[in-house]
Amino acid sequence: MEAAIILVFVMGYLAITLEHSIKIDKLIPALVMMAICWALIALGLESFPQWFDSGKHALLENFGALGHEDKMHLMEETLLHHLGKTAEILVFLLGAMTIVEIIDYFDGFATIKGFIKTKKKTKILWIFSVLAFILSAIIDNLTATIVLISILQKIVKDRNIRIWYAGLIIIAANAGGAWSPIGDVTTTMLWIGKKVTTGHLIGYLFIPSLLCMIVPSLIASFLPVFKGELNIVEDTEKTKSKFSATMLYLGLGAIIFVPIFKVITHLPPYVGMMLSLGVVATFAEIYSSSKFSMTEFDNEESELHAHHSPVHQSLSKIELPSILFFLGILMAVAALESLGILFGFADTLRETMPQLGTELHEGGVSDLVVLLLGVGSAVIDNVPLVAASLGMFSEPIDHELWHFIAYSAGTGGSMLIIGSAAGVVAMGMEKIDFFWYLRKISWLALAGFLVGAAAFMVTRTLF
Repeated sequence: MEAAIILVFVMGYLAITLEHSIKIDKLIPALVMMAICWALIALGLESFPQWFDSGKHALLENFGALGHEDKMHLMEETLLHHLGKTAEILVFLLGAMTIVEIIDYFDGFATIKGFIKTKKKTKILWIFSVLAFILSAIIDNLTATIVLISILQKIVKDRNIRIWYAGLIIIAANAGGAWSPIGDVTTTMLWIGKKVTTGHLIGYLFIPSLLCMIVPSLIASFLPVFKGELNIVEDTEKTKSKFSATMLYLGLGAIIFVPIFKVITHLPPYVGMMLSLGVVATFAEIYSSSKFSMTEFDNEESELHAHHSPVHQSLSKIELPSILFFLGILMAVAALESLGILFGFADTLRETMPQLGTELHEGGVSDLVVLLLGVGSAVIDNVPLVAASLGMFSEPIDHELWHFIAYSAGTGGSMLIIGSAAGVVAMGMEKIDFFWYLRKISWLALAGFLVGAAAFMVTRTLF
């Protein structure tokens, strides 16, 4: 039965990886894979020799000796435990997504456009790279990419130049998301899973991530495409809301407050995110009536805004397919963890790979394994890779392994445009060709990734 479960997982994994080729949204194989894996576990419960008890964080070698009722009870408890842990991540993401949508409701991100005062291509490159690096650490790399490419489309007329900027934005956004507990889904998973703390994550990864952004941007600055000046498109759109700047800074401040709230109260991060959402939503409700009280409703969109709560409007724009994908993939990985399959794979890695790289500690995991995980995240979605790592390794909180995994999984995806959520969304927004990105941008991403990894190996000795 274990072989059947592994086969289902591999097939589902392939379907997720080949999403763009088979034209099936990745949430579908993720949900099907999760349901079938747990169904096979329930049907073959009597045949499994061991079980990982999540409550006790221990592998039960005597699982086969238990009665059927005890096994069913343990399976149900394990399923509920993993659902609870997964729900923590999903509720956290829902809160963050809603705050971002509320900011957008008030045209808050239009404020960022005011920072761009130059026409020099090189300076604009650095402005967008730095903005992507900073914004992704606060509002996550996916959202930062959407925001900055939307701004880019409004000011850069030539698409052939714009896609170059988009490629560097992807690299910078993924680098910025790696050093923040709220900057990337994978770092959020490690943070909520009590594998890393905010202070150590920033301490370990800020410099490597910064170099991962700086090196590609610096190299790109000398490329011919970034020489000269841009023909900036004049903005002819309607005046932004008078509350846009206020809501931008309030929303970003509320998200930044979440790790502080966790440090003070020791409560799970989603509690702080719900508090932040409540505060932002309160101001949104107050400002929304003012926003439209003096507006003449000359189109249907204005009428829609006027008669709906900004919170309701923002919730209607949340990407539920992404939420369901995370549910499916995390619960499917939990199935493999519960059977002890991931632990066996981790032991195999420890036995076969340490001699090929610098060991993180005696009997630990080779640097090469983590670097390969980073390269793998360019091909395979980094969420299941990190989810599998959580089940494979048992190192304590803030061990350097977890921070290196956060860096590798977060930044390695930049090497292919399909390797990260930021890349996929940029691909959709600008219709960037896979092979164009491979020829023009991938080598820049690889250079940044390797320099950052080398910096990590040097700086980790300080902690």
